[in-house]
Amino acid sequence: MILKTITTLSALILLSGCIHRDLIISNSANSQEQSAQEANDEHANTTIPRVPFPQSEYNNLQKSGKSTVKGKIYITDTDGNNIYGKGTRLYLNPVTSYSRQWYNESYVGGYKMEKADKRLFNYLKFTTSNKKGNFAFFGIPSGSYYVIGVVKCGSECGYDRKKNIRVVQEVTVDGSDIVSIDLSRRVE
Repeated sequence: MILKTITTLSALILLSGCIHRDLIISNSANSQEQSAQEANDEHANTTIPRVPFPQSEYNNLQKSGKSTVKGKIYITDTDGNNIYGKGTRLYLNPVTSYSRQWYNESYVGGYKMEKADKRLFNYLKFTTSNKKGNFAFFGIPSGSYYVIGVVKCGSECGYDRKKNIRVVQEVTVDGSDIVSIDLSRRVE
C-alpha cells in the first residue's frame, strides 16, 4: 500500500510539470532590483510558458492619447556613478495580464520565457535615447505601462565583458499628463 502511494505521488509530481522556484521577498525597490538580477542569473536556463494572448484585453486599450512619458535611462555602479543608456531602444508596453506575467516571471523572477505572441508588437511604442540617456514617448493613451530599456555596462560595473542590464519601471498616465521618470537601477 505504501509503495503504491509513493508511486502514485511520484507520477503526479512528474506529470504536473511543476518547476521548483525560490520565493523572492524584498522590502525595497533596490533589493527587488538586486534580487531580480540574481534570479536572472540563477534561472537563465528555465523557460516558462506564456499565458494565452488576451486579445480581448488588448482590444479594450485606448488607441490614441495626449500624454508624454519622458526621462533618463541609466544604471548606478557600486561607486555611485551613473552609466547612461546611450542610443538605447526603449519600449512602452501596456500593463495587461500578459505583460504582468512577463514582468513577474522574467524581470523579477529571472526566468526565460517562451517567445512573445507576435500580436503584442502592435501595442508597443518605441523610442531611442540620446547620448545622455534622455528619452520621450509622445501621444500616449491613458493607462499603465512598463517602460523597458537596456544599459550596456562592462568593466565600469566590475564585469569582465559587456553585459546588458535590463531596466523596467511601471508608469501611469491620464489625459494629457507629462510624466518624468528616472529609469534606473543600481548594480551591486
